[in-house]
Amino acid sequence: MTDSVIGLTKALINKKSVTPEDAGCQDLMAEILQPLGFNIEDLTFNDTKNIWARKGTEDPVFCFAGHTDVVPSGPESAWQTPPFTATEKDGYLHGRGAADMKGSLAAMLVATEKFVKNNPDHKGSIAFLITSDEEGPFINGTTKVIDTLEARNEKMTWCLVGEPSSTTEVGDIVKNGRRGSLTGDLVVKGIQGHVAYPHLANNPIHSSALALDELAKTHWDNGNASFPPTSFQISNINGGTGAGNVIPGELKVCFNFRFSTEVTDQQLIEKVTNILDKHDFEYDIDWTFNGQPFLTDSGKLVEATQQAIKHCTGRETTLSTAGGTSDGRFIAPTGAQVIELGPVNATIHKIDECVKMSDLETLADIYQDILQRLLA
Repeated sequence: MTDSVIGLTKALINKKSVTPEDAGCQDLMAEILQPLGFNIEDLTFNDTKNIWARKGTEDPVFCFAGHTDVVPSGPESAWQTPPFTATEKDGYLHGRGAADMKGSLAAMLVATEKFVKNNPDHKGSIAFLITSDEEGPFINGTTKVIDTLEARNEKMTWCLVGEPSSTTEVGDIVKNGRRGSLTGDLVVKGIQGHVAYPHLANNPIHSSALALDELAKTHWDNGNASFPPTSFQISNINGGTGAGNVIPGELKVCFNFRFSTEVTDQQLIEKVTNILDKHDFEYDIDWTFNGQPFLTDSGKLVEATQQAIKHCTGRETTLSTAGGTSDGRFIAPTGAQVIELGPVNATIHKIDECVKMSDLETLADIYQDILQRLLA
């Protein structure tokens, strides 16, 4: 079975599933799950293929969640090995998606196959929620599947998302929550003119500079035991025509909050609006809400995961809420306990993405151990 983890990961890497393309990855997964007794439901929405696979009809429901899509490879000539041809090299498996997250998907499949064969009459249900829209705009993926499940009151008890959570060794970090994310697109309005005649113009860079400085220096909250303080970062700023003698007519600023459970998105919007209004300039702002913070701070899923990692690796794991967003933010509001556990994330989205092959075997063992503790 350990050979099949590597073999399955290779088969998935070799499918060029650049978001939102699935390229047959989910069909391959379904071919493995169906003989194990899983009912496979195709939940394709527009350009995004999703599947909801479930074995059993009873509670509790343990769900593996993940994505088959990957980010673009970048210039293929910069890779040491072809990005969409899985290649073994010095104990590592190279290819786009090796760590994020086709290796996790293969480990989930192998763990499930072993568990079901050893426990044909297991408790509850096992499910897979798989999308091809995690790396893209996340419009037609997990969030739409959750809407479908919620509409028929089909709930998960526990959900393990296979995102690459580990830092140096597989299982050293488990994400038991994520910060919320809120993006603001600000357009500061001015009047274009000649730099020699500023009294005939209105420079939006000058008029908004103090407000942007105040936003950057504002202390939003103190965080808490599980989350660091909320952060504000300007990610893009653009103004001007390219000419050195023209005052621009507008300034565009994009910024993002990663926020803790100490503040809500509406409180952040209100505070930003108050700061902007105080500095008395004309502006428009559009907000994009990317997800609420969530936290699974205790419970059977966290305990089973910690125990499984200890049993399979001998190491204690650290719970963390650091990093970016994941599809866990769409699942947690349903009431499910959600954690993220996957391979080492050192090479994700990079040229020459790779994963240690022995780590994939260990990950499959951990996943199987978790199933054993919760459903056997």
